[in-house]
Parts: sequence; structure tokens; C-alpha cells
Amino acid sequence: MKNNIIEYCLKKKGTTKDYPFGPTPLVMKIAGKMFALIFEDNGDYFHLNLKCDPVIAENLREQHETVRPGYHMNKKHWNTITIDGSLQESDVFEMIDHSYDLVFNNLPKSLRESILEMN
Repeated sequence: MKNNIIEYCLKKKGTTKDYPFGPTPLVMKIAGKMFALIFEDNGDYFHLNLKCDPVIAENLREQHETVRPGYHMNKKHWNTITIDGSLQESDVFEMIDHSYDLVFNNLPKSLRESILEMN
């Protein structure tokens, strides 16, 4: 699933991958702004940090044991998801979409437009 998540993130317009903190985590960015952090595997699972609207973040934490406040992040605006097979891949992709959209929509209009024009 990890490779699917990385590929899914990289298909989003303007996304780049980076390792600003060392060999881990892999950080997905749009216009230099983080929207996903993918931590190394711990055997059967790995962790994914995603930006999230605070109200939605709380709801996700209540609904799923594997969704917790963001590890080493602003706990109001970030969730850490343990990817262990208990969540549907489509649910994880929806969370990635939400994170990307939050960051994208907060970019200046001219930057958003230039990203949308990318091939």
C-alpha cells in the first residue's frame, strides 16, 4: 500500500517529493508546502501524516482507532494515520485529497493557476 500512496500523491498536480528531515520521512509538497509525510515501514505497518480541517480531524479520530493527532505536528491541523490494512485504500486516498486541497487552496491565486496549467 505504501507504494500506492506514494504514486497517488505524485500524480497530484505540482507535487514534489523531498527529504528535508533526513532519510525519513518522505515529504510530499506542493509549491514547497507539505501535505503528506510518509514514515518508514515498521514491518506490518507505517505512518502517514496528513493535514486536516480541525473538525474533520476530530471526527476521523473518533471513527478510526488508527487516526490520531499528528505526530510531531500541530495536533489541531494534522493527523497521523497508521496504515496497517484496517482502512480502505480509498479512504486513505480521500484523506490525501483533503490534505492536498487544504494546502493547494491556501496558495496565492496566481500560483494555484500556474499549477493547474501544468501538464
